[in-house]
Amino acid sequence: MAANIKQALNAYGQSSLELDVENASPHKLIVMLYAGAIKALTQARVHMRNGEVGPKGVAISRAIAIVEEGLRSSLDREQGGELVDNLSALYDYIGFRLLEANLKMDEAAIEEVQVLLQQLKEAWESIDKPQQSEIKPEVEAPQSARTPLSYGRV
Repeated sequence: MAANIKQALNAYGQSSLELDVENASPHKLIVMLYAGAIKALTQARVHMRNGEVGPKGVAISRAIAIVEEGLRSSLDREQGGELVDNLSALYDYIGFRLLEANLKMDEAAIEEVQVLLQQLKEAWESIDKPQQSEIKPEVEAPQSARTPLSYGRV
């Protein structure tokens, strides 16, 4: 799985992420893939607005590669059950919408995909956060233990 994710991040074109990738958990790598796809689509929208057809196509292709080579290939079909089937179908839809956006210069389709990817990214991020009930408050030392230091005289 990590090799596929690393390939997708390379498709994203960020060699500066190599150290982060090497040290990241599989969970964090998925979040990074979502972030990379979202960033590529932001770039595609800018290129589209500027009439830069070539760079727009490259950015959309980068997002598609991240979804296909990273996110889809990381799905565990043996253990994922219905969730994997649903995510796979969503990735199919995302790929279709991005191809359509590229051909028709459809910025609304790119925005739609960005919203979907952002929601998925936020869902993954929330999985890793401890729930409020799991967070233990810091225990303060009793007042008597906080006396100032004295140097021979009290």
